Amino acid sequence: MSQYSTPQEQFWAGEFGTEYIQRNTGDDVVGSNEVRFRSILRRSSNISAVLELGCNIGLNLDALHRIDPSLSLSGYEINEEAVAIARGKGIAKIVPETIIGKIAGDAVFDLVFTKTVLMHINPEYLAKVYDNLHRLSRRYVMVCEYYNPTPVTVSYRGHHDRLFKRDFAGELIERFGLKLVDYGFAHHREPAMRYQDDVTWFLLEK
Repeated sequence: MSQYSTPQEQFWAGEFGTEYIQRNTGDDVVGSNEVRFRSILRRSSNISAVLELGCNIGLNLDALHRIDPSLSLSGYEINEEAVAIARGKGIAKIVPETIIGKIAGDAVFDLVFTKTVLMHINPEYLAKVYDNLHRLSRRYVMVCEYYNPTPVTVSYRGHHDRLFKRDFAGELIERFGLKLVDYGFAHHREPAMRYQDDVTWFLLEK
């Protein structure tokens, strides 16, 4: 595990990140994820290798594996306990590493994504994560985050400077000239999404 550059990394690698695991687990969450990813994958094509940056215990990877067990899945995760749980499922290659800073290696993936991860990154380091998303993708980038047209900081479970809302997809489009393929909003009152946050997803293409 790399030395951390930001208090946000320390926050998620430590006790709070471990407690998060207990609040966000279970088959119901995976089922909601499956509904969302089926919608996203219907708008893409020729997906065989997928990478998630900030995969936690692998609930999104679980959903993707359910949809298509032949997918080659990988993830990066900063919390050691989450890494152990995700690896124990035996469905994905899990790397115990921060996503801030250039990710080493020449591997590329058909789809690279984050889900409720960019919103917890220190804004000063977002560009580094954007660069990883773009460089590691062969074709598609997907972000599923809290959206706001302008950057705002929101109190998160009593903690300050731990949750940041902005137009992540718009910034990726402007930075790399990506094309917007599709987007959608999930509201927790929708039966299939009742185990999810109210987040917006954007599928982008190189």
